[in-house]
Amino acid sequence: MKKGSINYLIILGVFSLFAIVALQLIWLNKTVELQQNSVEIQNREDSLNLVQFSEKAHRALRDVLSDVSKQRADSSILYESIRQKKTNYFVVDINEELHPFYLENLLKEKFYKKNLNQDFQYGIYDCFSDSIVYGNLIRYHNNVTNNEGADTINIQPTEGLSWKKDGHYFTVFFPSIVAQKVESKTESFTPWMYIFLIVLLVFLFFGFSLSIILKQKKLSEIKNDFINNMTHELKTPIATIGLSSETLLKNDYSNDPDKIKRFAGIIHKENKRLENQVERVLNVAKLDKEKVVLKKSTISIHELLEEVKDNFDFNQGEKGGAITLNLEAQDDDIRADEVHITNVFYNLIDNAIKYTTETPDIKIMTKNENNFLRVEIEDNGIGLKREDLSQIFEKFFRVHTGNRHDVKGFGLGLYYVKLIIDAHKAKIEVKSSLGKGTTFILLLPKVA
Repeated sequence: MKKGSINYLIILGVFSLFAIVALQLIWLNKTVELQQNSVEIQNREDSLNLVQFSEKAHRALRDVLSDVSKQRADSSILYESIRQKKTNYFVVDINEELHPFYLENLLKEKFYKKNLNQDFQYGIYDCFSDSIVYGNLIRYHNNVTNNEGADTINIQPTEGLSWKKDGHYFTVFFPSIVAQKVESKTESFTPWMYIFLIVLLVFLFFGFSLSIILKQKKLSEIKNDFINNMTHELKTPIATIGLSSETLLKNDYSNDPDKIKRFAGIIHKENKRLENQVERVLNVAKLDKEKVVLKKSTISIHELLEEVKDNFDFNQGEKGGAITLNLEAQDDDIRADEVHITNVFYNLIDNAIKYTTETPDIKIMTKNENNFLRVEIEDNGIGLKREDLSQIFEKFFRVHTGNRHDVKGFGLGLYYVKLIIDAHKAKIEVKSSLGKGTTFILLLPKVA
C-alpha cells in the first residue's frame, strides 16, 4: 500500500470517528431531552393524580362524617375534623366511639361513590383505653371491595406521629399510594456511560486496525527492500560468473594458462560468494521454522577472538583497517555452540566494516562481570539514529545509508545474532552515536 493511500485512509478513519461521535452525541442529547420531558410529564401526572386522590378522599371522608353527624345530630364535627398527615394517611376526629362494622361499611360506600378504588385499612382510636385497633385490609378487585379477614398490613402508619389523647378519631391508610418522584430513582447505567463505552470501543478498534495496517506497510517495505537487495546481491556474482565463462568460451587461452587460472579463480570466488549468500538466507529461514538446536561445549572466548582477528588481518580487503584486542577477563570460558558463537562475532565485525566511511578501526574488550563474560565490540562507523536502535535486530531491517548504495546484505545479520544470543540465554545491548560509531555489548553466561 502506498504512503499516500495510508494517509488518505487515516484521514478518512479520523473523519468517520468524529462523525460517529457527533451522531452519538446528537442522539444522546435527544434521548436525554426525551427522558427529561418524560420525567416532567410523569411528575405532573403523579402530582395531578395525588391532588385528585386527595380531593376525592377528603370528599368521601366528609360524606362519612356527614352520615355520622346525622346519626349523632351534631354538625360541629364537620369543621376541621379531617387532617391529612401524609399523602396516603388521613386522620378524622369524632366525638363518640364508632362501631368498626358501621365505619367499614360507610367507608366502602362513600369511597365507591367517589370512585376512590384504592385498597385501604382503617383504625379506630379509643381515648379511654389509649389504644388503636386496626380493621381488616380492604382490597378492590374489579370495582368490588373484598374483606381480607384478619390479614392486616404490616406497616404501622402511626409511627412518628403525635396524637392528642383527649378525643376519639379514626384513621384511613392507603398502602398502594406512594408519594415518590421519578427523579429520585437513580439509574445504574446512564446514557453517558453508554456513549463513553461506544466511543471507547470505536477508538480502540480504529487504533488496533491502524497499527495492523502500519505494521503490514512496514513489513511490505522491508520485504520489498529485501527482495531488491537479494536481487542485487545475486545478480552481481551471476553476472561476473557469466562474463568470465563467456570470455573463456569465446577466446582461446590454451597458450596462456595464467589467464585461464585467473578467470577460473574469479568464477570460483563468485560462486563461493553466491553459495554463502544463499546459505545465509536458508539458514535463517530454517531457524525461523525450527527451534535452535545448540551443540554446546566449553569455549575460550579469547582464543576465538584471536582467530577472528587473524582472519580479519588476512582478509582485510580494500579498506584495510585493524582490530585491537583488550582481553582483560580472567575467566573467559563459556558453554556455547562454537559454530553459532563464531558466526555472531563475524556478523558483528562484518557490520562494523560495512557501515563505516573511514578505515575500519575495531576495538574488542573483555572483562568479567558478575556471572557473565562481558564482550564489547566498538567501531568507528557511521553510527545509528535513535529511532533505528529499537529495530536493528528485526528481520530484513537495514539501516538507511543515504546516497550510499555500496552497503551489501539482506538485513539478516543482526537478526541472526539476536536469535543465537537469546538461544544461549545471553544478553546483547547496543550503544551508538550518530557519526561517531557503535558499540555492541555481549553478556555471555560463564561456565557454572
